[in-house]
Amino acid sequence: MDTKVVLDTIWVLVTAMLVFFMNLGFAMVESGFARVKNCVNILSKNFIVFAISSIAFWVIGWGFMFGDGNPFIGIKGLFFLSGQDNSPATGEAYQGVYNSISWATVPFLAKFFFQLVFAGTAATIVSGAVAERIKYISFIVFSFIMVGIMYPITGHWIWGGGWLQKLGMFDFAGSSVVHSVGGWAALAGVLLLGPRFGKYGDNGKINPIPGHNLAIATIGTFVLWLGWFGFNPGSTMAAVPNDIARIAITTNSAAAAAVLSATLLSWLMLGKPDLGMTLNGCLAGLVAVTASCAYVSVGSSVIIGLIAGILVVLSVIGFDKLKIDDPVGALSVHLVNGVFGTIAVGLFAQDSIMPNTTGNGLFFGGGVKLLGAQLTGVLAVGIFTFVVALIAWSIIKSTIGLRVSLQEEMIGLDISEHGNTAYPEFLTRKPTYTYIGSGG
Repeated sequence: MDTKVVLDTIWVLVTAMLVFFMNLGFAMVESGFARVKNCVNILSKNFIVFAISSIAFWVIGWGFMFGDGNPFIGIKGLFFLSGQDNSPATGEAYQGVYNSISWATVPFLAKFFFQLVFAGTAATIVSGAVAERIKYISFIVFSFIMVGIMYPITGHWIWGGGWLQKLGMFDFAGSSVVHSVGGWAALAGVLLLGPRFGKYGDNGKINPIPGHNLAIATIGTFVLWLGWFGFNPGSTMAAVPNDIARIAITTNSAAAAAVLSATLLSWLMLGKPDLGMTLNGCLAGLVAVTASCAYVSVGSSVIIGLIAGILVVLSVIGFDKLKIDDPVGALSVHLVNGVFGTIAVGLFAQDSIMPNTTGNGLFFGGGVKLLGAQLTGVLAVGIFTFVVALIAWSIIKSTIGLRVSLQEEMIGLDISEHGNTAYPEFLTRKPTYTYIGSGG
């Protein structure tokens, strides 16, 4: 095995580990934005979801996504990661069954691990949007369905040699494949669950339900920002110096610009610079640039980030006005900006940045060809994911149930679902001693 393959493999595995580390970021952001009585539940969902994703993707998801098949779905190499690919790193000349990813020259299992952590990220997105009222077992069942079936099918369309890839749609690191898929699946669940008790009053009144720990949410956002330097540059699946350096900068620039625009807009609209909006602004910028990070200039990434920061503030407020209750803003971050980020490729891509790939977007003289492919992808992924997710959530609701009882919701899912609490020392207890004053 030559030196390049060794270095590429190290790069892919390290960046995959950074993406895996994002699970901690999601756990911290979501628990910070949740109330204290639901903290254990949020942490538990974020922990178990990666275990579920690992098994579901190994058993069937990988084959559906990257297996040779038809334009709709992979049909070879299904069940328990069977088969191989024909990449040079294997050192063998046989024809594999995962040819759509044979362009990457790292070993087969390195490819699998890198794609696995992306699948886990998509499932994690759902957790925050359905927080504080969903049954634990129902979330587990849906996560398996999502990673085993839903996520890999649309992933096959775009990354696995499917019909959208052939159409000319580009999504470098997953604004659609990962983020909008997670967002559409979450939206279907939120609509069936309904809002948390007390969130919306009569005459359109919105009752704020603040999170219990913005310090934890802030730390989690920093973890996610760090993890994105694996998410986007790592999607080269090769240690190509100029490419990974440029992608790191476009990623960071979009996040920074979105932080500023979200903070400023929330300041203007709400009268104060809202920290929650600032944090979600950062994540919105990261999501929005994920599809285009390899294809756009640094200047364009700043514009993408500025727009993303504005969109996330407007959509958080908009979802509330529509009485769509999303405790952490996941729909605004991942769905709205996943869609925008995918469209942004068709607007801002420049062929000179990564020659002979996307061609030029609308703003750089490329016309509407690329934009049309991106819009087609947005619509196809959105319709398929939302409909299938709605069916899956409905089946779960009619069988094992979807929402905890009102009593369980009132006392909190930590006690009702898990029998413990994140902060036991904060519980009100009668003192175990009798205080006797000293009298001076």
